Amino acid sequence: MEAKQWTVQIYITEEGDDTHARAVLSTRDTSVVTGRGVARRNPVDRPIPEIGDELAASRALEDLAVRLHDVAADDIVEMAGPVQA
Repeated sequence: MEAKQWTVQIYITEEGDDTHARAVLSTRDTSVVTGRGVARRNPVDRPIPEIGDELAASRALEDLAVRLHDVAADDIVEMAGPVQA
């Protein structure tokens, strides 16, 4: 049995009250898939950057999961071939 390793890198940037995250999945067999997430701090909340990081990263991972599912669905349709009438 061959073990495979997939890597997800998360990049986080902050601009004012906004935190942006990008989750990038790389595999040996497929092209790169990217998910994005944003967290916005309410100006009345205390500035705790790690909370924005966590929220933005979790949203980027959620978006990545949806995009990866779409890639798999497209692959299934492609492998099934044309629809017979």
